[in-house]
Amino acid sequence: MRNIIKAAIRTIPDYPKPGVQYRDITTLLEEPIALRITIDTIVQRYLHQNITAVAGVEARGFIFGTVVAYELGASFIPVRKAGKLPGDTISQSYQLEYGEDSIEIHTNCVKPNDRVLLIDDLIATGGTATAAIKLLRQLDANIIESCFVVDLPDLGGSKKLRDELICPVFALCEFAGD
Repeated sequence: MRNIIKAAIRTIPDYPKPGVQYRDITTLLEEPIALRITIDTIVQRYLHQNITAVAGVEARGFIFGTVVAYELGASFIPVRKAGKLPGDTISQSYQLEYGEDSIEIHTNCVKPNDRVLLIDDLIATGGTATAAIKLLRQLDANIIESCFVVDLPDLGGSKKLRDELICPVFALCEFAGD
């Protein structure tokens, strides 16, 4: 099944800059069987883990996260770029290759005893996921696991989450290199 998922992800060489192998999940989204397998695999993994909230990182984490939240009967927490959420928010900055960015969540998005699953499409260096985990933990979320469709393990993000943040990581497929 994972081979079907991996085969549905297109690689675009030298995008967005020379030397980068861009892993494009839009081709996965265009393949109904691969998309169903992706969602079903994630849902089956967490079906009996009493997940009460799914946090999805903007934008592609929303695609997978809302469906998984629906299937698990959980709430959905949008993790958005700064300035996109109305109401009271908290924010966390993280490093980009050439600068800094930040994400935010609503201050009331985590309820007492929430068991949270963090979802995004891909983990590379782990900057965004690290920021999301720090935000959720500021609100005392019990993060059960961080889940990604694609892991680029050579870039160290999943290792960083496991080793430095003590957050379990699950990915449906891996690609070597960047």
